[in-house]
Amino acid sequence: MANFSKPTVPQFSVDVYQNEFLPEGGRDVSAIVTVTSTGGGTLGAAGGGGAHGSAGVVIMVDCSGSMDYPATKMRGAREATAAAVDTLRDGTSFAVVAGTHVAKEVYPGNGRLAVADARTRAEAKEALRRLSAGGGTAIGTWLRLADRLLSSAGLAIRHGILLTDGRNEHESPEELRAALDACAGRFTCDARGVGTDWEVKEVTGIASALLGTADIVADPAGLTADFTAMMEQAMGKGVADVALRLWTPVGVEIAFVKQVAPTVEDLTGRRTGAGPRAGDYPTGSWGDESRDYHVSVRVPRAAVGQEMLAARVSLIAPDPAGGDARPLAQGLVRAVWTDDLAMSTSINPQVAHYTGQAELADAIQQGLDARKSGDHDGATAKLGRAVQLAAVSGNADTAKLLSKVVDVVDAVAGTVRLKAKVAEADEMTLETRSTKTVRVKR
Repeated sequence: MANFSKPTVPQFSVDVYQNEFLPEGGRDVSAIVTVTSTGGGTLGAAGGGGAHGSAGVVIMVDCSGSMDYPATKMRGAREATAAAVDTLRDGTSFAVVAGTHVAKEVYPGNGRLAVADARTRAEAKEALRRLSAGGGTAIGTWLRLADRLLSSAGLAIRHGILLTDGRNEHESPEELRAALDACAGRFTCDARGVGTDWEVKEVTGIASALLGTADIVADPAGLTADFTAMMEQAMGKGVADVALRLWTPVGVEIAFVKQVAPTVEDLTGRRTGAGPRAGDYPTGSWGDESRDYHVSVRVPRAAVGQEMLAARVSLIAPDPAGGDARPLAQGLVRAVWTDDLAMSTSINPQVAHYTGQAELADAIQQGLDARKSGDHDGATAKLGRAVQLAAVSGNADTAKLLSKVVDVVDAVAGTVRLKAKVAEADEMTLETRSTKTVRVKR
């Protein structure tokens, strides 16, 4: 296992895509903000770090009784966690937690994190061999233990990986929500459901609240590859707790702020104040990657020929030395009033594309909900619209998933028929991945 190379801090850039022209009296301004981070790639590079370095990962493994049915789930979980441990870079702090109706430390124990090296990786894998299934499921307790472990070592980057195979039956939805609220902003977490007996909205809700990814691993044989990929992605994070800061002039109202690529995530309700007329929207940890955000604001009415700054978008990260948050990059959203009809009615291609992708995600969710409730006409209409949007936008992956739930008669027209029989894994995969988007071609 390679040692850390010399840390490098990622460099951020912001590009704004919009049609800034409005008709006389026009008020609604939309922009796609592309944020790109390059030159990082070493987990913890930008952090101040504590005694155990600047980055930590806690792996939470479901060990409830259902993990023994079939036995391949528990075996797959042990093997996948061992592979994830092998992927840890030297110097990364880590721990493994067994989750049932309580949370138990598997390795290293005593409320500590281990520091990854050849010895600790071998010890952790030995401890994993003793994992067995038994008990219930209370995911909130797992998350709270992960939070305590990650907050104990002065880490700059804190990440969790959570695997479950069942519904959260041993605590109330309110208890899980309280745990998520307590952990939000303290660490990021990727969540995975194995098999088909878990609740999609629970797993995706965990990932959404903790700014991570969610996915299904229907066949336990796929866990090792998935866990390895997740850990490799986590090892690439270079700066944590990055916020998208939106400043608006007097009189400007914020309609919404959404991440729209690589997934749709509405950040509007997560705003925290950041001074006069400014607010921060959390984006989590970054490595070498690019994400797109849709910002929509409503400006005061103005006459032809006037122009104004509608919003300033900045990327903000904590100062490792404990000082004020530092700006990483910024872009400007403008409004210009014109009497040129062609200019004011033109829809920016990026804005149009991601508006469609957000509608696609909503149509899938509404269609599947209608199907489950027995509303076949509603399901056909919504899933037909989803097929149409996937075809128009070139979202081939989503189109393929939709084709397992509906028979496509005419993709361009959105004409479909509901399949009489749908494999549970196919329906759950479509629901879990419904928010994944395809990037706009520029």
